[in-house]
Amino acid sequence: MTVDGVAQSPAELLDVASEAAAKAAAVIDAAVATRGGLHWKQKGESDFVTEVDTNAESAIIETINARCPGAIIIGEELSPETEVEREGVTFLVDPLDGTTNFLHGYPEYSVSIAAVIDGELVAGVVRNLARPETFTATRGGGAFMNGDKITVSKETEPYRALIGTGFPFKRHDLLEKYAQQFIKVSSHTAGVRRAGSAAVDLSNLACGRFDAFWELVLAPWDIAAGTLIVREAGGIVTDLAGNQKELAHGPVVAGNPEIHPWLLRLLQKAIDHDIESIK
Repeated sequence: MTVDGVAQSPAELLDVASEAAAKAAAVIDAAVATRGGLHWKQKGESDFVTEVDTNAESAIIETINARCPGAIIIGEELSPETEVEREGVTFLVDPLDGTTNFLHGYPEYSVSIAAVIDGELVAGVVRNLARPETFTATRGGGAFMNGDKITVSKETEPYRALIGTGFPFKRHDLLEKYAQQFIKVSSHTAGVRRAGSAAVDLSNLACGRFDAFWELVLAPWDIAAGTLIVREAGGIVTDLAGNQKELAHGPVVAGNPEIHPWLLRLLQKAIDHDIESIK
């Protein structure tokens, strides 16, 4: 419910997140024609940010602050070291997931916003900006694409499965372990795809385009909205040990109920169950 005009319920928080995502999308769309002249600021190796990221994040923050004053906002460009609070409302924000794709005109980038109440995911929205697709979910309310209900795939055979992934481009020390996993997965499935936006990847899993997904290095704002969307679509999202994925940095393994356990075992076996070294 709404208290003194402030959103409180999952449905109301989804409405806030959706409005904020729409405003961020408008900022990003307006910058498409001028992206060739944008200044790239390097945050780390192969990791960039531009004024488009920060302007989109400002639009999100303005919307959230207006409708949910007092809510904590955690984002890639804003307070990235802040942990999700166990009390109150928190928004996890990625204003432009796939910045490098955007800068190159590669059509895989998105806005991702999730709402958390007392430490629990309750609402999420992912806007795929290269397509007219908006994915949404509320806890217990199902998952949707452009208002139509979606579910994960029914695929049961790994050899027919299409798997999404992401490279550990910020952690070159993990490339060898990742390569071992990639070889195993590629050898036993119909294919592996790496598009460059984890939020879009998880959304594609939720609507059945992928049968599973894994990545070794992701932040909470990368996966929060997508995690809820996958779970509400009937999928499973865990860490590499098989525990339910928390809102924390680290590996993610997701999939439909049949392919997920198979993929998890394969990934563990590929690195001889050396899970503790991947943080």
